Amino acid sequence: MKVDFLNLKKINERFRSEINEAINGVIDSGYYLNAGITELFENNFAKYTGSKYCMSCGNGLSALELIIQAYGFKTGDEIIVPANTYIATVWGITHNGCTPVFVEPDIHTMNIDVNKIEEKITAKTKAIMPVHFYGQAVQMTKIKELAKKYNLKIIEDSAQAHGAEFNGVKTGNLGDASGFSFYPSKNLGALGNGGCVTTNDEELAQKIKALANYGSLKRNCHIYNGTNSRLGDIQAAILNVKLKYLDSDNQKRRQTAKLYRENIKNSLITLPETYDEKEHVWHLFVIRCESRDKLQQYLRDNGIGTIVHYPTPPYKQECLKQYANTNCPISDKMHETVLSIPMSPVLTDIEVEYVIDKINAYRG
Repeated sequence: MKVDFLNLKKINERFRSEINEAINGVIDSGYYLNAGITELFENNFAKYTGSKYCMSCGNGLSALELIIQAYGFKTGDEIIVPANTYIATVWGITHNGCTPVFVEPDIHTMNIDVNKIEEKITAKTKAIMPVHFYGQAVQMTKIKELAKKYNLKIIEDSAQAHGAEFNGVKTGNLGDASGFSFYPSKNLGALGNGGCVTTNDEELAQKIKALANYGSLKRNCHIYNGTNSRLGDIQAAILNVKLKYLDSDNQKRRQTAKLYRENIKNSLITLPETYDEKEHVWHLFVIRCESRDKLQQYLRDNGIGTIVHYPTPPYKQECLKQYANTNCPISDKMHETVLSIPMSPVLTDIEVEYVIDKINAYRG
């Protein structure tokens, strides 16, 4: 039996007729950038997250870069991030001349350890950037308290958490601003690159909108040193179709996660923990195993696709070698042991049972 880690063709096939109709509508309109369908998607996604404003852009990295640029942070200003994040989170900071300050994750949930943030706050700290890893929102109460106490901005990295909630509030509306990615593999994925920023701050929203459009809100009038980061109308039309199904797809992911969590019983495997199963959207289902590489090969030999998210922490990447002396043993351990197993809204019960059986049969 073969179980793909992720079958994007199968995921999107369910919406083929609606997607084709949406794409044809864009083609027939004769307008392909910054037209009505993009604005419609922005409005729909803002409403979905509970935010007042949504500004689309080219990708998730660009979303984070635009937020930090719009806030006007200076070279050397510090932004707190989880040590185990993907490199794009860090680049959003460093590309603006700011300094990432790495905080260890909670080994059980794999989100930032909120109890270790305050000790990293200095006079240079300007923001906290929680990353809602694998589809689970960070416990935001403590972060909000710290932000208020030290007058800091909260910039959410929501790239993996479309539809996730904390105390009934969706990601994208848990801080001052939030960056989303619509990379094809995300819970809400385009058929290409895409991203957006959500916020309730009107001034920030207008500045980000301008920055993403060559620093301009009016043609040939450039008020900021901006960039070109736009979501094409075809991608917006596709996302508009798929947004209607996001909640039901997330519920299917929860059902698969429930099967995994209740039935994987192997002392060599550590399962992910969740604060609230109803608020987790399981972008990824990440297990841990001391013999991770051996387990991955075993599953591969049995036709089961897996991916390591991520084998190397950002502070050990060549491009960030100035942070090579970062001391984060929990993060290091996590990167050495994590393994993402199949998770998507189109996995069948038979496929899930097969994955469970093979993991339970693993003996190291």
